[in-house]
Amino acid sequence: PNLARLWRRLGAEMIPETMHAVQLIGHGGIDKLAYRTDVPVPQPGAGEVLIRVAAAGVNNTDINTRIGWYSKAITEDTNTGGAEGFDSVDDDDASWSGTPLTFPRIQGADVCGHVVAVGEGVDPTRMGERVIVRNMLRTYVDYRPYECWTIGSECDGGFAQFCVAPSAETHAVTCDWDDVELAAIPCAYSTAEGMLHRANLGAETVLVTGASGGVGSAAVQLAKRRGARVIALCSASKVEAVKALGADRIIHRDADLVAELGDETIDVVVDLVAGAQWSSLLDVLRRGGRYAVAGAIAGPICDIDVRTLYLKDLTLFGCTFQEDVVFENIVTYIEAGEIRPVIAKTYALRDIATAQEDFLAKRHTGQLVLIPPQG
Repeated sequence: PNLARLWRRLGAEMIPETMHAVQLIGHGGIDKLAYRTDVPVPQPGAGEVLIRVAAAGVNNTDINTRIGWYSKAITEDTNTGGAEGFDSVDDDDASWSGTPLTFPRIQGADVCGHVVAVGEGVDPTRMGERVIVRNMLRTYVDYRPYECWTIGSECDGGFAQFCVAPSAETHAVTCDWDDVELAAIPCAYSTAEGMLHRANLGAETVLVTGASGGVGSAAVQLAKRRGARVIALCSASKVEAVKALGADRIIHRDADLVAELGDETIDVVVDLVAGAQWSSLLDVLRRGGRYAVAGAIAGPICDIDVRTLYLKDLTLFGCTFQEDVVFENIVTYIEAGEIRPVIAKTYALRDIATAQEDFLAKRHTGQLVLIPPQG
């Protein structure tokens, strides 16, 4: 309460005219990320808040957006163009929403910080709140079903000292976590929870691919919270870390899944990888099983035997849009102490190139987080 009063009294005086930020200047390699110290601080419009960013997580969607991987012209895995970009990007469909990006764009789907100013119609007592922002924004599309903006894609995000966000989608969080931990939550945990919500996972057996990454590690924790038996796929070097997340069984990511698990042994698959192994994920699903996907880092083009799909009465869920309850649940889980992210490493905002190189190298477990200058 005392901190909140201080923010309300001094907040406006503490807001500079310009800020440090990373601008994406076009689709391509890491060289398209420009660190600037003279970017105008945004002003909150009606219904918006201004947030002084304390920390911002690094996510696969940031890289996919930068390299234009969402374009249907791209058929390779993310890592193929992760550092240098692709030559064949079609800018017209290179965003996840299919709407061309406008440049420069400040990326960053994860935002944790403090509210320092409010726009028209927003309760001024919000100033001083420590908040996280729902990464899949619905305010700007009038809450139409299956439509949303991603912060850091359709509007500027958290790779800066300040950003604006809709007040209605900016959530105050009460917990003993530090800012870095909270910054690891919005994208990864809402994506994972969204998949489990769509698949209606209960006390069943779930297979999680890419279990050592940000979304995968979140999915392991969130599935255990639901009482599921979790089988995780990861590399040999990540076994102990993934086991510590709560996985009941761990299988090498390149293993023959049918040989390891047997046919029709899994109730739900949570997939973030796709690629060459994809068809075996349907093979191990039980009759009536559910498959949820929110990523394809190993490659977006997969073979399917449609007979497997219909003869086994499988249900496939593509998971981007999230019902409002998904992010609200995540905040509840944090405040109840039911989840906690794994932080692999932090970086100064100006070192974003190194952070994304490390992200692409996939030697870490959990989340990488950027910290902008706080002065």
